[in-house]
Amino acid sequence: MAIFKHISSKNADYGAAEAYLTFEHDEFTMKPVLDETGRLIPREDYRLTSLNCGGEDFAIACMRSNLRYGKNQKREDVKSHHYIISFDPRDAADNGLTVDRAQELGEQFCREHFPGHQALVCTHPDGHNHSGNIHVHIVINSLRIEEVPLLPYMDRPADTKDGCKHRCTDAAMNYLKAEVMEMCHREGLYQIDLLHGSKNRLTEREYWAKKKGQVQLDKAIAEAAATGAAPPRQTKFETDKDKLRKTIRAALSSASSVDEFAELLLREGVTVKESRGRLSYLTPDRTKPITARKLGDDFDRAAVLAILEQNAHRAAQKTAAIPEYPDSIMGRLQRAKAAKTAPKQDSLQRMIDREAKRAEGKGAGYDRWAALHNLKQMAATVNLYQEYGFSSPEELDEALTAAHAALQYSTADLKTLEATLKEKKELHRQLSVYIKTRPAREGIKAQKSEKARAAYRQAHEGDFLIAEAAARYFKEQGISKLPARKALQAEIEQLTTEKNERYNDYREKKQRVKELQTVKINIDQILRREPERQKRQDLDR
Repeated sequence: MAIFKHISSKNADYGAAEAYLTFEHDEFTMKPVLDETGRLIPREDYRLTSLNCGGEDFAIACMRSNLRYGKNQKREDVKSHHYIISFDPRDAADNGLTVDRAQELGEQFCREHFPGHQALVCTHPDGHNHSGNIHVHIVINSLRIEEVPLLPYMDRPADTKDGCKHRCTDAAMNYLKAEVMEMCHREGLYQIDLLHGSKNRLTEREYWAKKKGQVQLDKAIAEAAATGAAPPRQTKFETDKDKLRKTIRAALSSASSVDEFAELLLREGVTVKESRGRLSYLTPDRTKPITARKLGDDFDRAAVLAILEQNAHRAAQKTAAIPEYPDSIMGRLQRAKAAKTAPKQDSLQRMIDREAKRAEGKGAGYDRWAALHNLKQMAATVNLYQEYGFSSPEELDEALTAAHAALQYSTADLKTLEATLKEKKELHRQLSVYIKTRPAREGIKAQKSEKARAAYRQAHEGDFLIAEAAARYFKEQGISKLPARKALQAEIEQLTTEKNERYNDYREKKQRVKELQTVKINIDQILRREPERQKRQDLDR
């Protein structure tokens, strides 16, 4: 499986990146390993290539470009971006992946997705954990020295300009992960889905905490064995997040509702909170909760509710199958619980064509079940037919046509409202970014000379590019006077409320169409006729 990682660095010493790639470093402290004489120890095997450096050393080329454009001069500036592509250890034996081929893939990936950046591409034949995984390091200067075409993950004009900086956004990471997956698919290498989270998400910080803790635990076990003392009971180190995952899973295994789930966690000292549709968990030893995103996909709101619903259905089925004390208070409580949690079974369903099923090879048992099913649905269909007040199949056809028309009108109305809401949200976004550039736009007015204005504009180029893009958007939309942001936000909230109401209306109309279609199909089968060929008969005769 190929894994894609990103690390941003504010270190102004570009030579440190090259030193890390070419010399041995301690996996815990990340400091270089020295020999007996105090010298750096070169790595045994690696491939290293520099791109867009003009024949100069990577560090010198980067610093020269930074001085030329006046960028990366502040302490808080991101100086470089470090991307790592780690291939599956099995790729070498099963798929013929070599260090040289991985280096070629890394250089090709860098040229395609980081054009215009000075870069180092280095391939190591093994990881720090000696798992045998070939991996490629791509280190790029955050400053772009050439104008490049607009790539799919770029969303601002400044992303293509020379003298501007690389931005690693969520959209960029998703795009690059998809490209890594496509590369592995093209090369016939092992690959996992990088675009969707894992059940147990292990962050970089937790990974190193677990590794360091395991080393200390192994050391304690070895010391106990050497001194004859009692060894620690625990042989596998667990982080606080590992313990929290176990606690949550234990609560999920028995809870059947959100309240019960929260109560079981509270017994263990864990408080579960929900904010904006996302869950977080607060342990007694922390002041800041741990979000479900940092624990894994198994612990987010959707996964938790799905498990609780499954537990509720399982409990309801068990209660219905083995009713204990049916005439007691406990029995009444269990029946009430089953009524609330059991899935809906009384909805109208289609009748089964028994002749067709017998022709398919269905047995006598299925045929007996289908006969009983058809009797139930026939009765439900006739009752519904009479409730609607239909006196002939023609009236049913007219009602179905009218329901279709109402559904189409509701769908078109909903799409129109969604398009309007989308436009308002985009206007709100453009207005927000335009307002944020106001200090830069006001500042250029204070410059006295043309030279000062040019220098000021160059220093705030990003803000002016954003402001110009927003102004073009306003002009394209025919907006001469900008609306108030609070009024626009209130309008968006009102439109969102209307959208929810119309969506509910759409669902009701859709359900009506589905119900009438089922009634029509069942009536056609009851009358044993084809809808357009056989004579229609009145059900009341």
